[in-house]
Amino acid sequence: MFRQFKLWYEMNLFSLQDEKNGVITGWITKDEFKTITGQDYDTVTEPQPA
Repeated sequence: MFRQFKLWYEMNLFSLQDEKNGVITGWITKDEFKTITGQDYDTVTEPQPA
């Protein structure tokens, strides 16, 4: 699933929250999250809409 999550993130089909959900559900690891987003899983917060 890593390749799909990476592709969808690069195509802006997945947000940071979608990627975090991938970790929560076990589809990707925290290390894969960092590889995809360039950010540490434990420090990322999704901006809230205004």
